[in-house]
Amino acid sequence: MTDEQREDARRTDPGTVAKHGGTDVEHVGPILDGELVDDTLPQPRRRTLRQRITRWWRYAPRVPLWLARLVGRGWQSGPAVRARSVAAYRVRKAPADVARLAWFVVRGHWRWLVKFWEWATYADLRADARRARLAGDAEARRTAQELIRSDARARWAKLGIALQRIVITLRVVAPVAVVLWAADSLMDRKAMWTWLAEVYAALDTVWSALTAAVPVLLWTVPVLWAVAAAFEGRDGTPGAGWLVQPDRDDADSWIDERMISKALAHLGIGPLDRFYRDGGELVYTVAARKDGDGTFAQIRLPLGVTADMVAARRSKLAANLGRASLETWPTKGDEDGILDLWIADKGVLRGGAGQWPLADEGQVDLFDGVPFGLSQRGLVINAPLIGVNWLIGGRPGQGKSAALRTLLLGAALDPTAELWVFVMGESPDFDPFTPRLSRYRMGMDDSVAEAATQALADLLSEMERRGKILGEQPGRPPKVSRKLADKRALGLHPLVCGIDECHELFQHPSYGKKAAELAVRLIKRGRKYGITLLLATQSPTKDSIPREVTRNVSCGAAFSVADQVANDGLLGSGKYAAGIRATELRINTDRGTCVAVGITDETFELVRTFYVPFEDGADDVTPVIARAMALIEEAGRAIETSARREIEAAGPVEVDTLADLADVMAGDERVRTQHVLARLAEANPEHYGAWSFAALAAMLAEHGITARKSHGVMTVHAADVTAALTRRDTEDETGEPDGEQPGSRGVLPATPPGQHPPDDQAKPGVGRRGSATRDAD
Repeated sequence: MTDEQREDARRTDPGTVAKHGGTDVEHVGPILDGELVDDTLPQPRRRTLRQRITRWWRYAPRVPLWLARLVGRGWQSGPAVRARSVAAYRVRKAPADVARLAWFVVRGHWRWLVKFWEWATYADLRADARRARLAGDAEARRTAQELIRSDARARWAKLGIALQRIVITLRVVAPVAVVLWAADSLMDRKAMWTWLAEVYAALDTVWSALTAAVPVLLWTVPVLWAVAAAFEGRDGTPGAGWLVQPDRDDADSWIDERMISKALAHLGIGPLDRFYRDGGELVYTVAARKDGDGTFAQIRLPLGVTADMVAARRSKLAANLGRASLETWPTKGDEDGILDLWIADKGVLRGGAGQWPLADEGQVDLFDGVPFGLSQRGLVINAPLIGVNWLIGGRPGQGKSAALRTLLLGAALDPTAELWVFVMGESPDFDPFTPRLSRYRMGMDDSVAEAATQALADLLSEMERRGKILGEQPGRPPKVSRKLADKRALGLHPLVCGIDECHELFQHPSYGKKAAELAVRLIKRGRKYGITLLLATQSPTKDSIPREVTRNVSCGAAFSVADQVANDGLLGSGKYAAGIRATELRINTDRGTCVAVGITDETFELVRTFYVPFEDGADDVTPVIARAMALIEEAGRAIETSARREIEAAGPVEVDTLADLADVMAGDERVRTQHVLARLAEANPEHYGAWSFAALAAMLAEHGITARKSHGVMTVHAADVTAALTRRDTEDETGEPDGEQPGSRGVLPATPPGQHPPDDQAKPGVGRRGSATRDAD
């Protein structure tokens, strides 16, 4: 074979034996690439649609692999799964939704028809006339009837005016339209004047727009009409609840006017039932709205129905609203016929108040209050401790001592406050306070009762001292302020006395009667002088707590109590009848929750009090007391002791007012009294900062100086000040006052002193002279 033949044979069959070349080559067939498959092994499963799509995306040309992974993650993400489940649910519920929409459209038309009929027949005014007739009020009936007649005349008058305007418009527009039509019919537009042709062109444009818009309106107007009818006929539930996923946790917790009216209609109150049977509708002076952690509404009740009647059926009202009694609070508003209704969100009151805001850091100004707990609206309440007294009570173990401890902890974080604590029992609840307390006694023996009674007596003496100190201050301030409390020389710092289990003190056979009298006097008058009394008891009855104490305390807090007597004994007479009831609080279940009055401007507050633990394995009280001691040290103060400064020593530092007056004259011949007062305050703000014109006039009169009018304004003359200084120097040298000669009976002073007795000074009553007081609160 030639080389060409041999090459062709090799191409056609690589295994050909090249015998022609003298060499034997074994024949080998074509080589195949593969693997043996065992049919007995399990075969792979059939791929799902998603796997096929993912595989296709993976091997599709020019498609990156990360895009396929992104699509897969998106498909399995939470929002996508939720959207698919909602879409699938809505598809299944589509027939019901369509039927409901159709019903809404029908009911919306019916409601429009009813409203039109009421408008046309004056149903509201006729209802007023009917109620006036039933009530026997002839004047109100005549007024309603006269309104019907006058409104009917006004409607016909409006109709006549509208027809008159239509006729005038047609009389103007019709001739113009006829002329334009005739001109267009008789003349060619090319032969018309330019402006007339432009008029016809504009009319053609308007006609074309109307021709195009009418078909659109014929489709859109019915749709909009149906939407409006469905909106009018929808259920009163706030929001489009039937368009959201149906498994909401709060699906049955919506509260609106419709639900409230329906709940009130089934209370079994006779006048209210007749009102509904006559077709009456309640008037909401405040529509149902979100208010903190609940809903608030204010309703004007119909004739013959009072808020107390609704409050008496609180349990039934709560059941009608799908709430617990604790979550439903109907109370009397500004009038007996006004119902204030607050409904808590379902289950929101079961949680605690959380950690006390001052547990880890912070300082307190008692004039701003102490964080006490969360209101039913979820807001932090700063309980007042200045100008008020407290009475806290409830069944044993419901949180009254813990609430008292929270108030005293807040007071301890004010470096200027002085704290006294007396525990009428063997309870270590206040042992960690010992380093911060000026007085502390605990126990059940007579010595503790004696010490507590003596403390009340000392507080009364302190009140008398503070009253005299206030009377000596410029301007005679009516009560202790933060500015006065910061002046250590005056001794007007806040003083808080807490008595736990106070019923043991008031019922003590030897000291109870005296302690009750002292406590009543202190509660009535001590609030002006920065003295606060905190009483806690588990037995708030008329025998254990003096009635005058309950009547005069400003703040009452009632934890779970057993009956109406205990409720009104803590919160005040008539509170139970007004719907303010701590009897609804469940023992142990609502531990730490109290009904409080007087701590805010609201009629009452349902307070979840803050709890500062002090029990086995938990002590958050001691760190707070340690921080309070550090604050006192930083302020350069010390724990106040029981010893009191004498009144004379506690007064202000002596100031030479006449010399100061001479200095502020600054060489001027005369100075306006307004400028004199401003200069004195600038020179010595601590002493003259609170002075008024009355205080300046009293000081001038004391030194025999009279302000004189000059150019229409009152002025102080330098000559008068100099003369006063001369008179005083003469008195100091001779030891005799000017104007009185030795050995004579005396003469009247040249200028009246100008001093008057205090405005609140009255003729002292029967008793010892030392018992007269300056305040008759």
